[in-house]
Amino acid sequence: MAKTTSKMKIKKGDLVQVISGRSQKNGGDRGKQGKVIAVYPETQRVLVEGINRVTKHVKAGATARGTRTGGLTHTEAAIHVSNVAIVDPESKKPTRVKTRVETVERNGRQKASRVRVAVKSDKDL
Repeated sequence: MAKTTSKMKIKKGDLVQVISGRSQKNGGDRGKQGKVIAVYPETQRVLVEGINRVTKHVKAGATARGTRTGGLTHTEAAIHVSNVAIVDPESKKPTRVKTRVETVERNGRQKASRVRVAVKSDKDL
């Protein structure tokens, strides 16, 4: 797979909504919202809390205390970044992201800083 160098606009800790895939009434995750746990820029995927849950079969074993481990565990799997959108803080609906450059004065010097902004409401993210 070719390495992509495009920058991802979704960061860890963002509230996102699934915008594509199977609908909730058909057992899918479309329309659900969750917090981003991890971001994988090399594969353009994000891990979202409570979204794309998969069942993993864990081999039986024992811990140091003697308790049994293993069986079926439910964990989240990564989802492609194009299938999620950041949730607008004002309307709680999916929106796009733009950046606004603000000049901040620190120690007597002008410094430009970029701020992520929701397109729909123009609020800071």
